[in-house]
Amino acid sequence: MDALAGYSDAAGGVARFVVDAGQITEDKLDEVQLRRWVDGFDPVTGERRGRDLTSPEADLLLDGTINAPKSYSIAALLGPELADEFEALQDRLRDRVITLWQRELNARRGAGGRIREPLRRIEVVELRHRRSRALDPHIHRHLWLTVKVLGEDGKWSNIDSRVAMKMHTLVNAEGELAARTDPRWVAALARYGYTLDVDGEIAQLAHAVRPLSRRSNQIEANRAMLLARWHAQHPHRQPSPDQLQQIDRLAWATARPNKPGDLDETSWEDLVLSELTAIDPALLHLRAATPVRAVAVEGLDVGLLAARAVVEADARAAGCGGRFGLFDLRAGAMRALAAAGVVDGRDRLQSVIDEVVARGLTLTTDLLEGEADRPAHVKGYLATATAALKTELADRFDALSHPGEVLDADAVLTAAADVLTADVILDPRQIAAAAAIAGTDILAAITGPAGAGKTTMLKVAHAALRAQGRRMVVVAPTKKAASVAGREIGTHASSLHALLGDHGWRWGRDDAGAEMWTRLHVGDSDPATGVPYEGPRRYVLQAGDRVVVDEAGMVDLHTANALAVVAQELRVGIAMVGDPLQARPVGHSGAMATMAFRSTAVVELTAVHRFRDPHYAALTLRMREPASKEVALAVAAELDDRGLIRRVNGREEARDAMVDAYFRHATSQRRVALVTGSNEDANAINEAIQHRRLAAGELSLVRIGVGRDEQRLLEGDLVQTRRNDRHAGVENRAVWVLRRITDTGIELVSASDSGVARTISHEYAANHVHLAYASTVHGIQGETADASVVGPGVDAAGLYVGMTRGRDHNEAIAISHTAAGARDQIADSMLRGIPEVSIDDSRRAASIELDRAARHPAPSNVADGDLPGPVGAGGHCADPGHDPVVAVRRDLAVRKEWLDDAKRRLLSLDAALAAGAARLHARGTDQAAEWGAADERAALVDERAAKFTAYTSVLDDYRAGALDPTPTEHAPGDSRTPAVSAAVSRGSAGPVISPSSRETGPRR
Repeated sequence: MDALAGYSDAAGGVARFVVDAGQITEDKLDEVQLRRWVDGFDPVTGERRGRDLTSPEADLLLDGTINAPKSYSIAALLGPELADEFEALQDRLRDRVITLWQRELNARRGAGGRIREPLRRIEVVELRHRRSRALDPHIHRHLWLTVKVLGEDGKWSNIDSRVAMKMHTLVNAEGELAARTDPRWVAALARYGYTLDVDGEIAQLAHAVRPLSRRSNQIEANRAMLLARWHAQHPHRQPSPDQLQQIDRLAWATARPNKPGDLDETSWEDLVLSELTAIDPALLHLRAATPVRAVAVEGLDVGLLAARAVVEADARAAGCGGRFGLFDLRAGAMRALAAAGVVDGRDRLQSVIDEVVARGLTLTTDLLEGEADRPAHVKGYLATATAALKTELADRFDALSHPGEVLDADAVLTAAADVLTADVILDPRQIAAAAAIAGTDILAAITGPAGAGKTTMLKVAHAALRAQGRRMVVVAPTKKAASVAGREIGTHASSLHALLGDHGWRWGRDDAGAEMWTRLHVGDSDPATGVPYEGPRRYVLQAGDRVVVDEAGMVDLHTANALAVVAQELRVGIAMVGDPLQARPVGHSGAMATMAFRSTAVVELTAVHRFRDPHYAALTLRMREPASKEVALAVAAELDDRGLIRRVNGREEARDAMVDAYFRHATSQRRVALVTGSNEDANAINEAIQHRRLAAGELSLVRIGVGRDEQRLLEGDLVQTRRNDRHAGVENRAVWVLRRITDTGIELVSASDSGVARTISHEYAANHVHLAYASTVHGIQGETADASVVGPGVDAAGLYVGMTRGRDHNEAIAISHTAAGARDQIADSMLRGIPEVSIDDSRRAASIELDRAARHPAPSNVADGDLPGPVGAGGHCADPGHDPVVAVRRDLAVRKEWLDDAKRRLLSLDAALAAGAARLHARGTDQAAEWGAADERAALVDERAAKFTAYTSVLDDYRAGALDPTPTEHAPGDSRTPAVSAAVSRGSAGPVISPSSRETGPRR
C-alpha cells in the first residue's frame, strides 16, 4: 500500500481505468482516494462496496502484468519513435485486457456462490515502469484489478478469483499476440531496420539481452547482500520504501563503479547507452529500413494452427492429468497464431482464432459431454492423442498382467546376508518388496515415501535374482538417477531412454510440436545417422530378466508405453520402484500408477529410515498425502510448533531468507538443499549466494568461466550439468563443485563423492552448466542433504520432496502476514487433488471442478416470468391469492437445491472411493487396516449407494411434479403435490441398501 501511495504522489496521482459495459473511462486517484479504493470503498464518496474483507489474508487486488521481450525495451531506448510506438502498443493491449476482464470474469451469487453473475463494471489501476529493480531497461506495466466489482444486477461484491487466476494464461497470450502481430508496432520496427525472430525477440538486438541480464543479476546479488547487512543491523524490523530505494541505488552503484548514486532520467539513459555501446558499438548506429514481411491471413494453415493450439494446451496441462479448458485452448490458438508470422489487426485476427479453436475442439475428448452451461475456465477437455495414449498404455499393461510367485522370504534373507553388513536389518516390507522383484510376476510395483530404504531393498533383490541365474537391468528416467542407483546397488545402470533407444525406439516432434515415438526394425536406416539399425547391442534382454525402473514416478506415458512394448516382445518382467507423489515427469504423469493398478505384485514401503528424528519421519508420512484440508492444517500446525515454518512478508524477503539459510548451514560444513518454486527464484538466489561468497573471500575473480545464459562461474562454486555427455562423463542434473578453470576446460568434482572428477569444455559449460546452490524440485529429486529449505510457490510434490531432503533439518518458507495464514498456505501446498490416471479419473475431476464453478441460473419453469414473493407457512405463497401452483414450484426449487447438494456429495464420495481404491491396491490388507479402509470404505460405498438411490427417486418425483403440478387431495394446509410430498419424505431418510449391492471398487 505504501508503494502504491508513492505512485499516487507522482504526476498528479495514479491512473484509474473504469470499464462499464465495455466503455473505458480514465481518471486519477490521489493518495487518500487510492487507499479508499484499495480497501474496497468508492474513492470519491467513501461508500462501502459490498461486504468488508475481514481476513488479513484476503486479496484486495489481483495483478496482471503487461510484459514484452527485453529487446523491445532496448529498442525503445535507442529510438524515440519506437518508444512512443511501444507505449501505444501497451495502451492498446491494456484496453483489450481490461475489457476482456469485464466481459469474461464474474461474481458469485446465491447459496454457496452457485450462481454466476456477469459483471457490468470493473476498476483497474495502472502502474508504469521503465526499468527493472536493478535499473536495467524493462518497460512493463502492472494492472491492479480491485476485487470489488459491480454485477449486472447492480450489486457490488467480490470477484470470482478462481476464474481470474485461470484467465492469466489468456492475458499472457494476448500480450504475445500483440507483440508479434500488431501492424503499427511491426511497421515501426521495420522503419528502424528491425525484424522479429522465431522467439519474438528483435533479431538485431537479442544478442545484447544476455549481457545486460548478467549485469542485472549482479545487482540482484548486491541487493541481497545489502539487505542481509541491513537486517543484521536492524533486527526484527523491515526496511521502508525509501530505505529499499536507497539499497537499490547502492546496489546499482556497487555493480557499476564510478556511476552516480542518484540518477535522473537523462543520466540513467546515458549510462545504459554507454553499456550497450560496450556490448556492441553497432547497436547505436542507424539501420536502413526493411520491408515488413508477413504471412497473409488467407494463407494460414488453420488445421496446423489448431493442432499446435491443442499441443500447447496439452503441454501446459500436464500437471492436471492433461485436462484443459477453453481459456487454455484459446490461449494456445493465440500463441500458435503469434508464431505463424501473420501481421494484422486484432479484430480481424479474432475470426481466425475462433476458427482455430473450433478446429482444435475436434482434436479433443470432451470430458463433460452434454454439459452445455460450461464456464470457460473449467478444464473439461483432453487432447485426443493423450486420451489414446492413456488407453493404449493401460491395454498394454493389462496384456502383461500375468501372476507369478514371489520369492521365499528365506531366500531373500540369504541374499541379504551376502550383500548387507550385519548392522543393516531389512524391515518386513523391504523383504516383501525384494521377494516381489525377485519373483516371477511380470509386473511388480514397489512404492514408498522418501527415505524408505528402496535402494537397500534393490541391492538385496539384485543378489536374489543373481542367485537364480537371472539378470536385473537397472534403469532410471535420468542418467543421473541411474548412476546413483547403479553405484549404490553395485551394478551397471543406464537411463531408460538409452535402453529403449538400443531397442530401436526413436522420439522427436512433429510439425505441430507433438511428441512422436517411432520404432526401427532391423535393417531400417536410422534417420539421425543414416546407418542401418542392427538391433540391440548394449542392452540385450532375455526372457526372465527383470527390468527395474528406479525413480519410476518420473516416467512419462510415452516412455512407459515403449517399455511395455519391449517387455511384451521379449517376455521380460518390469518392476517400477519409486514414489508417484514426488517429482512428476516433464511430460504426462500416471505411468507408474497405471502399472501399479495392473501389477500382480504390489508392495508399499512404509518405514522411513532417512531422518535422525523418528517423530519427524512419522510427520513426513502424514505430509505426503493428507486426506483433507483439515488433516493438512494439523500437519502444518505441527510443523509450525516445531519451528519449521518461517513466515516472511514478500517474495524478496523469501529469497533473502533462503540465502541466509545457506550460509547458516554452510558455515557448519553442512550441505543444504534450497528448493524453489521457479527457475527465476533459483537464479536470483544462486547469484546472491555467489556474490556473498565472493565478498567473504570464499571465491575469487582470478579465473572466470561462463555458464548458461552468460552466468558467471567461479572456482569453488556449486554447479549443475544439464545435459548428458558420454565423452565428458557427466550427466544431466548432476551436482558438482567447480574445482579449477583452465584455458582448455573446467574441472569438476562430484558434490556427493570427492573421488569422482570430470573435465568439461568451455563450450559445454556455456550451454549446459549453471549455478546450483538452489534449484527447483526436479533438480533436487534424489538428493540427500543435512538440511533443506523450501521456498514459497511449490506444489505438493515440491513441498514433500523439499521437506524430505534434509537428514537433520527441514523448513518451509511461507509469504504471509499472520501465523494462521502461513499454516494455511503450507496446508494448501500439501493438497494434491484427485489422481488422474485414467480417462474416467479425468472425467470425475472435470465433473467436480464443474460442480464447484458458479454457473448461470437454471431457467424458470414458470412461463410468466419470475416467481412471486416467498413461500409462507405450509408452503403457501406470501402473495394475496395463495397460488398453489407457484407454491408447488417454489417447493420443488427447494427440493432441487437438495438434489444439487446430493450430486456434490456423490462426486466427493466418488473421488474418495477412487483414491481409496488406489491406496488399498498398493498397501495390502495390513496397511488397509491401518488406514481404516475395511470399515471406512464399506461406509463410503453404502453412503454412496444410499445417496444415489435417494437422488434418483427424488429426481423422478421432482420430474413428475414438474410435469403435473396440479394439486390433488392432500393433508389440510399442505399445498404440495403427492410427488413433492414423496420427495420430502425420501429426502429425510434414504432407503436401506442390501450388502449385496456394495461395489468392489473401480478398476482402471
